[in-house]
Amino acid sequence: MSHFTLPSDPEGRREQLSVLFSDAVPHNLALGLRLVDVGDAHATVVLPYADVLVGNPETGVLAGGAVTTLIDATSGAAVLARIGGFSAVVTLDLRIDYLRPALPRRELTARAECYKLTRMVAFVRALVHQGDPHQPVASAQGTFMRVEE
Repeated sequence: MSHFTLPSDPEGRREQLSVLFSDAVPHNLALGLRLVDVGDAHATVVLPYADVLVGNPETGVLAGGAVTTLIDATSGAAVLARIGGFSAVVTLDLRIDYLRPALPRRELTARAECYKLTRMVAFVRALVHQGDPHQPVASAQGTFMRVEE
């Protein structure tokens, strides 16, 4: 992957990071993850509802693995936003607390913020909700390592 710097304008930043988000991680594309907002140190990603992502057909709630991927991908995007360009990053640690059951047959939205960046490690916190950020389904905290190329 070639090195580049993200544009400073918000829409250009979101567009360029969206392409990288799907091209560099095909799993994001397969799950239908959409990067809907990106700032200087945060990202917001939507995981649309899909029957194939349901953990228990009787409940209609998206599986925990899909939620984990949503959080991990959103957190990684927040790290790239904070860095301001492309850098290979890997997840060192990701702790997720499920706060309440998700509502069935509804999409999930994650917003992550990279609140600290050192030379090699990024620190991120994230919340997942279904339309009301004040009623989160899950919260997460993670660390990500920059990989030297």
